[in-house]
Amino acid sequence: AWGSPPPPCCVPNPGAPPPVAGGGDMMDCDTTGIEPDLAAALREAVAAKQDMLFTEPTGNEDETYHISCRRLLLHGRPHELLSIRRMTRELSRQEVAVWKKLIRTLSHELNNSLAPISSLANSGRELARRGDVDALPGVFHTIGERARHLHEFIGAYSRFARLPAPRPERVEWREFLAQLRHQMEFTTVGPLPPEAGWFDRGQLEQALINLLKNAHESGSASEAVELAVVATEAQQRIEVRDRGSGMSELVLTQALLPFYSTKRRGTGLGLALAREIAEAHGGQIRIANREGGGVAVTLVLPRPKD
Repeated sequence: AWGSPPPPCCVPNPGAPPPVAGGGDMMDCDTTGIEPDLAAALREAVAAKQDMLFTEPTGNEDETYHISCRRLLLHGRPHELLSIRRMTRELSRQEVAVWKKLIRTLSHELNNSLAPISSLANSGRELARRGDVDALPGVFHTIGERARHLHEFIGAYSRFARLPAPRPERVEWREFLAQLRHQMEFTTVGPLPPEAGWFDRGQLEQALINLLKNAHESGSASEAVELAVVATEAQQRIEVRDRGSGMSELVLTQALLPFYSTKRRGTGLGLALAREIAEAHGGQIRIANREGGGVAVTLVLPRPKD
């Protein structure tokens, strides 16, 4: 039956270096031989029958993996196929292309704003020379609007590039979420941990605002945008869920790229900034499609040892 426990995990491509503790291979092994955080993600993917994208700290470089779980019939018997793709190199290649696109975008936006500002400055100078001062307020207003647009545009990118080191502190969850609710609408699911969290209040608030904003823009009903917090001895897990249209496999594998966006006016910085904040705390981010539609984004942050 589909609901029966799956057989031990097998990797049909031994040429692909899998992330196994000690550098071994995964052929015919169960998840006990895999790095603990990856094993947990594998168990979640198998249990939820969902696609998942997450990062895993490994030494000097973070590794990014895409996990997908599919059902199939083979010789008349049901099987579950678990596919693990190491996305780090592909994402690095795509990031180079993204940076090139960013340079073109910045040049385009700068030219679009500076050209009319220059033209209006010349017009204003000519109006002043002729003594036509009645038209000057309109000229100055338009220059101000273009300058404001340029400031907001560049500010979004500079905030991403200048993320300071986090300064974690003890934060009561109830107070923190009450403050967050003043800025974004969401429903809290499940009880909050009785013990205080440990994180940089400002940075986590910014990350969650971005995630909640994405959830509301996903096509989900507002009442279906949820936030859950679970704490263990070693971790704090904050999950934002929606019931929008979900992500295709292509979008899911590129969702963490800076400046990648499927929105017409999106900056592509929301998920990338959330990832930067999670990793700056020594944690990780996971993105998964939900059964029944929608996306769940989970920030996994470490808790200090007492």
